[in-house]
Amino acid sequence: MKKLKDLRRLKIVEQIIIVLLLAVIVPTAVSAVIINNINQHAVRNELQYSAMSISESIASNIETFAESGEDELNQIVLSLKHIKSDYDKQVYLKDLLINSKILASLEIINKTDTDKYKIWENYSSFSEDKKNIEILKKINDREAIIATIDERVFEDQVFNIYKKDDRQIYIINAKKELVAAHNYNKKDFERVTYALPKNLKTNEAVIFGKVKNQPLAYFRLPVSGMTIIVNTTHHITKTTINTARYKIILALCASALFIIFVVGIYTSYLYINIRQLFKGIIALSKGNYKRKVRLLTNVFTPHETIFLAEEFNKMADEINKTYRQLKHSNKELKKLDEFRSNLIDTVSHEFRTPLTSIKGYTSRLLRQDIELDEETKQKSLKIIKNQSERLSRMVEDLLVIPDIEGAKLNLIIENVNLADTINDAILSTKHKAEREVNVSISDDFPDILADNDRLEQVFINILENAYKYSYPDTPIEVKVEQEKNTAIIRISNAYDYIPPEKLNKLFGKFIRIDDKTTRTTRGTGLGLFIVKGLIKAMNGSIELESTKDNLFTVVIKLPICS
Repeated sequence: MKKLKDLRRLKIVEQIIIVLLLAVIVPTAVSAVIINNINQHAVRNELQYSAMSISESIASNIETFAESGEDELNQIVLSLKHIKSDYDKQVYLKDLLINSKILASLEIINKTDTDKYKIWENYSSFSEDKKNIEILKKINDREAIIATIDERVFEDQVFNIYKKDDRQIYIINAKKELVAAHNYNKKDFERVTYALPKNLKTNEAVIFGKVKNQPLAYFRLPVSGMTIIVNTTHHITKTTINTARYKIILALCASALFIIFVVGIYTSYLYINIRQLFKGIIALSKGNYKRKVRLLTNVFTPHETIFLAEEFNKMADEINKTYRQLKHSNKELKKLDEFRSNLIDTVSHEFRTPLTSIKGYTSRLLRQDIELDEETKQKSLKIIKNQSERLSRMVEDLLVIPDIEGAKLNLIIENVNLADTINDAILSTKHKAEREVNVSISDDFPDILADNDRLEQVFINILENAYKYSYPDTPIEVKVEQEKNTAIIRISNAYDYIPPEKLNKLFGKFIRIDDKTTRTTRGTGLGLFIVKGLIKAMNGSIELESTKDNLFTVVIKLPICS
């Protein structure tokens, strides 16, 4: 009993030495198994990731190559449009083939040729429905040109950075015929194509196959129908997972011997500092990312301990910084999720009504069991036309958002007659609401600098809002004034007073005036967002005004031609 009590009174340094001597073998063996499994899982994930990355990279190379081929073919088509003689066209194409490093053949097909009519109608711009790699471009309504890509150039371009890679890469067409390959092996090719799922996902890298340590990845291109397959061979698995396994076991054994040899040295000097590290770790685990480790340093304090404390403090700073960034990212993700929800809600609700109308009136016109009079037919066609235009306009609104947010709008700034543009917008929208629109602008008002089509789109959106969000049977007022070198356009309609805090939010995406209006008035809530983006791109400005005498005004300022 006394000896047991003495054992219990051993110092921590002595206990550490005894525990390490007794337990080093078992923990080493267990650690070897755990670390090996972790390493195997990590390497397997890395192999899967690299296989997916390679498939995506190959897909990107193919798309880049296709764009390069299409650019060259576009130049050829542009030249052919200016050559009238068929003989001269053939001579020109022959000269091109001699000098081209990409094209293997060029052929002009005629739409009247019944044997090639099907190709004319169904061909995509970059086709891989057969082994030959071809691109088709229309010259005019009667002729088109088909260019066949040199397969060797294609393979050199696509597999350029993977020539020294041991993986097998196969490119197949929609019929699972081999188009190009890297490290081709017939047996492996048949195996991976047989294992390929029947229903392939498009435009994303996907892992498939039953052998976990030899992952297979495919990437199906959306336009051409080509599929890139990346096969991780047994040799790669052996040189990564198996070799790493042996090295881990050897490293653990060597570490165990080293621990037994040096563990007792300077242990007593580590005790206090280890406690400080423990406190720091506990504080970090509880969310105190500002906690720092402060050591009691002296001549006997190992450099490693000081280094560990410094690195721990750096890690705590990085974690604290990352934590703040994560909070900020979470806020951005919430905004993104809100945008996604609004987009889905808009598409699902706003697109349904015009599609239902188009479908219903089309079915009505196609019925054979009843005879419709001409007035009913014209009324049905008019509704179909109006709903189609509405659907088209909503699609255009959704498509212009990325250009506005990315500042990528392509505008043609020119001299624009403001009166003509406003009148065109009124004519384009007047059939939607029998509403009086009064325009006040002088006959000699100078031209402004703007994009005419985009400016008309701005006025159309504002007028449509004015029709929807105004009292019935009240006129819409459009007043144009000049202030120095600036044109000021005021578009006013009668509507309830809107507080300033709500007024400023109307330029946001999917924002409408209030819940009641949102429920009763159709629209995407994108009109003013798009209007502001277009006006800003034309070096102008836009403001909203709402007065307590129930007058709502949109004020647009644009530069006048000097």
